[in-house]
Amino acid sequence: MAGPTIDPALYRPRDAVAIRRALISVSDKTGLLPLAQALAADGVELVSTGGSAALLREAGLDVKDVAEITGFPESLGGRVKTLHPSVHAGLLADLRLEDHEAQLAELGIRPFELVVVNLYPFVETVASGATGDAVVEQIDIGGPAMVRASAKNFANVAIVVSPESYPAIIDAIGQGGTTLSQRRELAARAFAHTAAYDRAVSTWFADETLADGVDLPQHLTIRAERLETLRYGENSHQRAAIYTRTGGHGIAQATQLQGKEMSYNNYVDADAALRAAFDMVKPAVAIIKHANPCGIAIAAPQALDPIASAHLRAHECDPVSAFGGVIAANRTVTLKMAENLRDIFTEVIVAPGFEPEALEVFKLKKNLRVLQLPDDWRQEPMDVRLVSGGLLLQDADRFPAEVESLVDGWELVTGEMPDDAAKSNLAFAWKACRAVKSNAIVLAQGSATVGIGMGQVNRVDSCRLAVERAGDRAAGSVAASDAFFPFADGPQVLIDAGIRTIIQPGGSVRDQEVVDAAKAAGVTMFFTGERHFFH
Repeated sequence: MAGPTIDPALYRPRDAVAIRRALISVSDKTGLLPLAQALAADGVELVSTGGSAALLREAGLDVKDVAEITGFPESLGGRVKTLHPSVHAGLLADLRLEDHEAQLAELGIRPFELVVVNLYPFVETVASGATGDAVVEQIDIGGPAMVRASAKNFANVAIVVSPESYPAIIDAIGQGGTTLSQRRELAARAFAHTAAYDRAVSTWFADETLADGVDLPQHLTIRAERLETLRYGENSHQRAAIYTRTGGHGIAQATQLQGKEMSYNNYVDADAALRAAFDMVKPAVAIIKHANPCGIAIAAPQALDPIASAHLRAHECDPVSAFGGVIAANRTVTLKMAENLRDIFTEVIVAPGFEPEALEVFKLKKNLRVLQLPDDWRQEPMDVRLVSGGLLLQDADRFPAEVESLVDGWELVTGEMPDDAAKSNLAFAWKACRAVKSNAIVLAQGSATVGIGMGQVNRVDSCRLAVERAGDRAAGSVAASDAFFPFADGPQVLIDAGIRTIIQPGGSVRDQEVVDAAKAAGVTMFFTGERHFFH
């Protein structure tokens, strides 16, 4: 439907607009008093709502409540305050038009020349971890309506949505009013403000919808703010920056406690390390190089310092590759773990917390980047990947906390059901395999990796690489494969190395050939029925 049309010849020129009446309704009250005092000193009538009005009255200023203007009380717990013709006619009246001026006089409505509004703290509420109705109640309705109305009418009204603009308004008061160019600039900021607000709300609803498992959204909006420009990207000739996503709770929101500036590759590896470590329920550590694990482990049973134990066991998997690695721990880093790292060159360590004594040890390694996760850190429910001309969206590949019990749900295709201790190792191997780039083979003993074959273009090479890295530790370990074996040659490499249990999804047209090879060697084999590709 088209909007109203007006003959341009009817508009009367108007540049400077003196401020005689101001509407004030803000959630962020930073710097409000000096602005209101400057307005009051110049004889400006102040009209306000709720908490803003109370603050101004406490400062001794004369303020009219919006309810006095509308003749209607604030209602529905504050949901209805400013949505009234007596307010919006004063915002939208274009006083360049004689007809509008006459209608205001007929209706007994005075116009506003200044509107100071900022919106309910929706983004901050989401970032605090609030959910459900607590978030919904921070969706502002009247505020955006006032902002948009005033911004549309910038020919007559100055709209201010940020305390950063207050000094310019105070200056304008002393100069006799706001100029047209100033009001136009304020209007542009106002529309950007409401657009960003609406994007934040729509993003939250999209995330909630995705979390509920319903259909993927027809339209997807991702809003992010540049946090920092990085020295360069993956390589020195590439520009790069890190952005924080509205409502994010991940590596981009971590606090750097010490060390050199984070690089593009540091962020990628730290995120991969978190993915691996936080798949584990028990105290766990993952060591990453080039987005692939070179060691993942949980603490040894009855370890006096579980997280330090997990780190040592992860490091033992591949000490050579761990040089210059990125480490993630899913528990607070202790003094003992920090001491274990004293002589190991490490690029980044990220964890939910650090003992003060551990941080003192890290201070001796000035280049070590130490990142502390936000208190509300959590794994994202969805994965997003850019492709040329668009993006891909999928459910994140996550394990439930009770995955150990799922071993009983796997199909035992040959061999005997292991005891509970062995089941725990099997569950660990299956979880760890998900963190390895495909084609992925993980060898594990005692819930610690002993050999990893990753990123190969065929599964046989991944088997050979895992066995080679494990060396003598391959014998007696269990092997997990992220996808099915298309032939028996891959399992045969594992069998020849002394591996006694193999976990794989199954689903190949040659499954029986693979099972027969395992059975002939006396090897236990499980089909999980689900693969875990990672590209």
